[in-house]
Amino acid sequence: MNSQLKRGVLELCVLSIVKNADCYGYELVNKISDFMHITEGTVYPLLKRLKDNKQIQSYIVESNEGPARKYYKITENGLETQEKMQKEWLDFVENVNNLINNEMQGRGANE
Repeated sequence: MNSQLKRGVLELCVLSIVKNADCYGYELVNKISDFMHITEGTVYPLLKRLKDNKQIQSYIVESNEGPARKYYKITENGLETQEKMQKEWLDFVENVNNLINNEMQGRGANE
């Protein structure tokens, strides 16, 4: 997938995941990696930016199996942003699909 396109939707992906459940950074990377190739270095700067913009907040959870983990939780502002971005994304995908399908049908008729 084109890296610019991926970067553009990564914020929506992160907000959508933490909307459903609080997560720590490495867990977010793994969940997103199930669907697209990303690196940890892509997610952590985004988490900082989302936190600075008050769309997520973090808290520390002690662990018996290793170091404490920083979990991320969506805020009310983050929920509003996620819902707006999701609607924009779904509208965008629908419009692109319509355009592609119309073009493909037009080509079939002309060939």
